[in-house]
Amino acid sequence: MRQRALTLADPNPDQLPDGSLLAAIDIGSNSFHLIIAKTEHGEMRTQEVLAEKVQLGAGLEDHHLSQEAIDRGLACLARFAQLLSSVEPLRIRAVGTNALRQAHNRLDFTLPAAEILGTKIDVIYGREEARLVYLGVAHTLADDAQSRLVVDIGGGSTEFIIGERFEPKRLESLQMGCVSFGRDCFADGVISKENYRRAYDRARVEVAHIHYRYNAKHWEEAVGSSGTLNAINTIVTHNGWSEGGITRKALEKLEKKLLTFNHFDDIDLDGLSENRRNVIVAGVAITSALFDILGVEHMRTSPGALREGVIYDLMGRLSHEDVRERTVNALVQRYGTDQETADIVERRCGMLFSACRGAWKLSDEDGDLLLWGARCHEIGMAISHKHANRHTAYLLRNADLPGFSQEEQESLAILTQGQRGKLPASLLEDLPKQQRRKMLYLLAILRLAVCLKHVEFLEGLPAFGITADKFTLSLGIPEGWLENHPLTAVELEQEQSTMAKLDFTLTLN
Repeated sequence: MRQRALTLADPNPDQLPDGSLLAAIDIGSNSFHLIIAKTEHGEMRTQEVLAEKVQLGAGLEDHHLSQEAIDRGLACLARFAQLLSSVEPLRIRAVGTNALRQAHNRLDFTLPAAEILGTKIDVIYGREEARLVYLGVAHTLADDAQSRLVVDIGGGSTEFIIGERFEPKRLESLQMGCVSFGRDCFADGVISKENYRRAYDRARVEVAHIHYRYNAKHWEEAVGSSGTLNAINTIVTHNGWSEGGITRKALEKLEKKLLTFNHFDDIDLDGLSENRRNVIVAGVAITSALFDILGVEHMRTSPGALREGVIYDLMGRLSHEDVRERTVNALVQRYGTDQETADIVERRCGMLFSACRGAWKLSDEDGDLLLWGARCHEIGMAISHKHANRHTAYLLRNADLPGFSQEEQESLAILTQGQRGKLPASLLEDLPKQQRRKMLYLLAILRLAVCLKHVEFLEGLPAFGITADKFTLSLGIPEGWLENHPLTAVELEQEQSTMAKLDFTLTLN
């Protein structure tokens, strides 16, 4: 796997030392989960686990989170933060799932949440959530070669993965969850045969979309992950309806029992925890539908889930086994990018970044983003030379990029869209104010690297003097060099004008 540039590397690039503390926070639509783990010989050993029912998704209406839901979530994270004082901020990762994916006002939550935790909140796409779920589950199962279906029913979405050993082969995320179905199909918590049938039929329709690729012909065993399926397994086992795992017959008995209650508050079942009472009926309806549509006869459950997957993924990032590297390299190969040109732009970006990072307070994460943008800045050429930068941005915004959060994909798209031509202020207007200046710095570096890329084909670049302060980047160019390279001189002069419109000064001397 290709590694990061040496100028951006961590002090210990080869291995995460044994005994390192890592933490993951799963900001789910139903519950928030915190796990703190210690590394031992490439595996994790859990130190602390904390879960709270927040039901962030219950406060989502018309794609906006209510202030009450935001306040509940922030209060929970403030309690989590008390346990994180012993963990270095760079070894903490917080991920947001369906409720934050759907919320147009997610920044009202994620910005104060980042302040509380001391680390950013990565809102991840459904298929990235599925990848991380599988990673967490796979580490709890035997390392055999048989294919397995892994299912995770969350508060707002349900993830389906078919994989072998530690490698997911197919990933899908459907818009159905126990919180959203509970709210939409069981008004005011009322249980009836009609309401239950509505939830079941709605789930059947959703699962039918993936039937062809996920039915029982494609896997040898089914595994359930996370709260809902583990709760169902506990109930059917405690009540003697199954000797182990979830079966179709056990589900039928659980359905029949649940329909004897009139309201969520009335539910009284051995093995059912208090915080699952409001979501168990919708969860059973979804489970029954996916059993019927996909041909599941028996499903065992795993303690592994998204939070464990985040820990293992974080271990990889900190040990230079970052799946994002593999993703970018695969993207470049898929679209036949000119590797020599990409390497030149990446080297120029690395040089400029190293010179400017101190003055501009840029981090290793910023450097990684810049180098990934440089590496794939021309993938849009596979569509058309005309407006190639726009095609690149479109691909980066809309492709499945394993390992990347929504924010990271959007940042890559902004970088590559703004690599050339006009740089309208509107390109940055949707970013939080504190991120706009940083993105402008990265854009300035990438645009300069693109301006200089063709020179190196002919002769290598001379030694530039590079200095930077908050609003200025100065290039010390050898006397007479610009006169001998008129096309590059024109491009650099255009850059001066373009950057000036955004109150950023590029000087050539």
